[in-house]
Amino acid sequence: MTSEPDPYIFSTDILPSDLRFLPPLANGLLGWRVYNNIMHMGADVPSFDCVVVALCLYSFYPVLFLLIVKFCHPGIFTHTLSTASVTVSQSLYSHRYYSNMMVMEILMVRQGTSEEPITVKLVSSFTPQSKDIVFESAPDYKFPGASCPTVHLIWIPAPLTLTLPAQQSEARWGFILVVANSVESAEASFDEGLNLMATGALRPSHEKAWKELWLQSKVEVVGSDSLCKALIGCMFYLLSAFPSIHDTSRCFGGVSPGGLSNGGDGQDYWGHVFWDQDIWMYPGIALFYPKLARAVLEYRVGTIDGAMENAQKQGYKGLKFPWESAVSGREVCPEDIYGQQEIHINGDVTLAFQHYLYLTEDLSMFTQGKGSEVIYGVADYWVSRITWNLEEKKYHLLGVMPPDEYYYNVNNSVYTNTVAKFSLQFAVELAGLLQHPAPKEWQEVADNIKIPFDEKLQYHPEYDGYIKGYPVKQADTVMLGYPLGLPMSREVRRNDLEAYEPVTDPHGPAMTWGMFAIGWLELEEAEKAQHLLEKCFNNIQGPFQVWSESSDGSGAVNFLTGMGGFLQAVLFGFTGFRVQKDSLVFSPLLPNDISELCVRGVNYLGSQMDWLLRKDEVCIILREQGSRAGNAKPCDLQVVLKASGTKIPLIPGHPVTFPREPGCICKLASTSSCWPF
Repeated sequence: MTSEPDPYIFSTDILPSDLRFLPPLANGLLGWRVYNNIMHMGADVPSFDCVVVALCLYSFYPVLFLLIVKFCHPGIFTHTLSTASVTVSQSLYSHRYYSNMMVMEILMVRQGTSEEPITVKLVSSFTPQSKDIVFESAPDYKFPGASCPTVHLIWIPAPLTLTLPAQQSEARWGFILVVANSVESAEASFDEGLNLMATGALRPSHEKAWKELWLQSKVEVVGSDSLCKALIGCMFYLLSAFPSIHDTSRCFGGVSPGGLSNGGDGQDYWGHVFWDQDIWMYPGIALFYPKLARAVLEYRVGTIDGAMENAQKQGYKGLKFPWESAVSGREVCPEDIYGQQEIHINGDVTLAFQHYLYLTEDLSMFTQGKGSEVIYGVADYWVSRITWNLEEKKYHLLGVMPPDEYYYNVNNSVYTNTVAKFSLQFAVELAGLLQHPAPKEWQEVADNIKIPFDEKLQYHPEYDGYIKGYPVKQADTVMLGYPLGLPMSREVRRNDLEAYEPVTDPHGPAMTWGMFAIGWLELEEAEKAQHLLEKCFNNIQGPFQVWSESSDGSGAVNFLTGMGGFLQAVLFGFTGFRVQKDSLVFSPLLPNDISELCVRGVNYLGSQMDWLLRKDEVCIILREQGSRAGNAKPCDLQVVLKASGTKIPLIPGHPVTFPREPGCICKLASTSSCWPF
């Protein structure tokens, strides 16, 4: 009897022909692509992961071999080679707990009856060189090392050959490389790595850290193996780009479209941070991991000075977050037009802060954490950037580039104006909560900013002067419904979807179709949504579920933006989750070929719960009843069935099951709030 394949293990007997789609290994600080000679840590750093076990064995046994590659959820890449005489397994991983450490392990196991020595060759292209770093010699520290003023490396060098001694059945070797900002830190980490190897705790500590992460989140479906595996891949690669849940205080540099394993060239956006982080990658992670969500917000807080300078250079007040951000927060986009005109990034940043507050009610992020400075600074920017139009008696935003980058220097991008409106409203709301005097202009502009709408055709034009049927690069106007939540009738929502879907570039960036899928799920058109989600599979490059930016394999590799959009289509589409001011609304709907969706570890107001959605019922289990940030009192949650008004309290460990009715909208709410909304 054969067992079912584990969806958390990606296996193959042949490596991808395009080496860009070898799996990325990252841990929130270090990242690299398997067998690449460069890793990334805010800069290109040489990687010893470029060591390959050669099949040219120093023996007289035939070189007939079996190749098996496994890549599993603890983030371990294992490459196994077998001949009649020996099986050699090479394992590579970026340590999840000790995040400045990368590891290579080699295991040789004798096959057959021979007892002679067996030697394999190691082929390495590792050299301490980098285009970003000038290396200088340093004194040996147990093993040769190299250093520079800000980056220090210590590693165990790999020999040219490894030998399994005569009459010995197996042998193991371990190699580590540590990266640190000081000699002292590098030496301490290296010593710790050696101790872990000596006690056999190196790999177990890595696996334990990943296990802790997976215990807090799970997104699986029954009915489609390909969808289930794609979701697991998305969660794994996204989590790999975030810091440890035990220590988010380290120098977290945000999440770039290609993650930590890519970014060394223009195709991968040089590792810069865009709106992709706040709109596409953040929501799916924030639903499970409040600490990681807060790390994203803290990254933006840390770039306030650069954002202020950006606004001043443009002649405006407040904060202008860069279209392409690095450590300083100053604009680093190589083409000025994006930094000057793609100003919706400001609203995208504030939307993430608002999403966090509604999920956690953690006001400390906005007081001690200085999140309020971000919200107020963005509001001041909008007020100084806006123009009053006397004829329409509306505020206009002129000369912008919408998310659809096919157009620039347009007026009143409907997405940009809407996200500006909502960020101004949130600034007023937050000021009230914190008893901060809000300038009257914030509410005035929010109430009177133009939101383009065609009364005759009953749809939202992308910008002033947009002609219906013109080509569109990516999801833009369709995002008014989700994630922005602009109130509109079902007719208008449908008209927007039908207007833009046929003219959206089929070769555009991968995240687009997830937004269309969510829109159709809102309208209870599950099969249309499923068809659009299937388009995303063209961007998944086998066998390791690595995404490319475009469906033809071009563009950024390990495209986390596309993964984030795909994950949201399931997390916020199939479930209907909407994070609102006083509740977590849900309206589940599954396509025909999906019989069950399991979402484990949803974290709302400090409480963790598991959701099981089937065609005809919903089951919620409150796993852990938490308290809101800064409040010792447990948070009492209840499910409210809007159709009947029934209220069902959630009790830890007691499943709550109720029927799912067509068109049902329910909400999860607290019995009381710790501060007034």
